[in-house]
Amino acid sequence: MIATGPCTTGMGPSTPGTLYICGTPIGNLDDVTIRLVHTLKSVDAVLAEDTRHTRKLLSHLNISKPLISCHEHNITARVPEVIEMLRCGKNLALVSDAGMPGISDPGADLVRRVRQSGLRVVAVPGPSALTTALAVSGFRADRFSFMGFLPRKGRGREMLLEEIARMPEVIVLFEAPHRLLRTLEDLEDRLGAGREVVVARELTKLHEEVLSGTLGELRRLFMEREGSQDIRGEIVIVIGARPDRGGEVTEGGGKPPAGEREPGGQVGEAQGTDSPLKAAMKLVKDGMSIREAVKRVASERGVSRRELYREVVRAYKGTITEAARGRTPE
Repeated sequence: MIATGPCTTGMGPSTPGTLYICGTPIGNLDDVTIRLVHTLKSVDAVLAEDTRHTRKLLSHLNISKPLISCHEHNITARVPEVIEMLRCGKNLALVSDAGMPGISDPGADLVRRVRQSGLRVVAVPGPSALTTALAVSGFRADRFSFMGFLPRKGRGREMLLEEIARMPEVIVLFEAPHRLLRTLEDLEDRLGAGREVVVARELTKLHEEVLSGTLGELRRLFMEREGSQDIRGEIVIVIGARPDRGGEVTEGGGKPPAGEREPGGQVGEAQGTDSPLKAAMKLVKDGMSIREAVKRVASERGVSRRELYREVVRAYKGTITEAARGRTPE
């Protein structure tokens, strides 16, 4: 921390300082505003999520300021120190590694406490991966929901995925590269292979990539990539609005493909072909694991992996039961 010194002068109490919430580039370091440069030059210190990352930005802008580490692991301890500095007349800038602080970022806790203390908070707007991804997605976003990062596992993840499945509007998620494929698989299970989606990676950077298609198409694309090249960079997933039809939502987002579903909710059978269930059971009988068999058939037929998996497990258990009784199942 920088030394605050006494909070009073010979002329009486010092004027409290201001906390500036500063949006910083999400990739391209030239995406700065004139106001941001002026603000960073004028403050007494910069509160940074990662001081090494912020030092690069300041160096790019030819600015030298004291940097104070302020991240999710130390922010509770930092709050009273920051409030005291502001009361002593210090002006501070709060920045995250990229974008606006407080968006999927612990900076929101600090801002709230500073405001509750009666101190001044001013926003210096800047880039945001959230709005940038929405802009390039091509989806009408007069209404959308931002869900941040999904929980990595457990009941919390399942509950949030089920909530997303019920939401009709455009949905935006952040995701880490090593979890992207699993998240696309989980979304496909719940929203259907035909739901429109955009995956934006490395926005504003040299290797920026914006891919659009259906959940089934992009899941297959990244599945192929997983074995041949690394998936890197910050990722934003934008899911298109749910295509309702007479109040009912089809699994694929429109007319269900042949063989996808019957009215009773079972995995159906396309005319002239084995049903997805029978096709998967044949693969299991030939020695493939249930998981791999379901993944292959669901990809080929455009059906819900989650539902097909349940059907295969149910049928497989029935086969074992009949065999144990000495009868051959039909």
